[in-house]
Amino acid sequence: MINIEQDDTVKAFICTQDLKDEDYVNSHYVIMATKKGTVKKTLLEQYSRPRQNGINAITIKDGDELLEAKLTTGTSQIFLGLKSGKAIRFEESKTRPMGRNASGVRGITLASDDDEVIGMVSVHNFEDELLVVSENGYGKRSSIEDYRITNRGGKGVKTISITEKTGNLVAIKNVTDSDDLMIINKSGIAIRMSVEDLRVMGRATQGVKLINIRDNDSIAAVAKVMKEEDDLDDTDIKDIEVNPE
Repeated sequence: MINIEQDDTVKAFICTQDLKDEDYVNSHYVIMATKKGTVKKTLLEQYSRPRQNGINAITIKDGDELLEAKLTTGTSQIFLGLKSGKAIRFEESKTRPMGRNASGVRGITLASDDDEVIGMVSVHNFEDELLVVSENGYGKRSSIEDYRITNRGGKGVKTISITEKTGNLVAIKNVTDSDDLMIINKSGIAIRMSVEDLRVMGRATQGVKLINIRDNDSIAAVAKVMKEEDDLDDTDIKDIEVNPE
């Protein structure tokens, strides 16, 4: 579909409307986050003339890599989650727009050299809740209001208690009761669950077990998906005409 260097990989994709619509491309932004805590915001108009071999989106420093990219309107709030179990919340407006070749600014300060950003959330609807999941299958959802708004570049606050039992944080998502979750293990096992089955808990707790993890296995990815329609009940099944052939 696209030409990329042999040692490169796709890290994010964004669905947009017509890139020839001047009003649209001048009122939306692309905000990016790297594993080392850098964030960068660029006007969508800068990407409105794509080339087959791609165009520069961000300059990545040595030892760092792009993690995620989101489409925003300039009025959202940004959450960054760390492997060490901390998260930061700041106004998107605190990140000024930059050109495509810029490397960005500090979004969050890492707790140590071993720490890294594991996810970014862009929140427009402040009735959403924040869901976090650890590598050993523990997770929870918390009210967004449990996270105070701070300046970009801070150390963040605890979003889940990391222990040997829970493992490191691996996912952070904004969710509602109308969402389902798809959790996939590194061994290839996947489960689907409803967000509304998870009770809201304080941000400093370790959460509850979402999925049983076998020895040497861990969670590889967590995706937010649309809720499935209810299965047919017994009454519906009786009313279906069966073709005897």
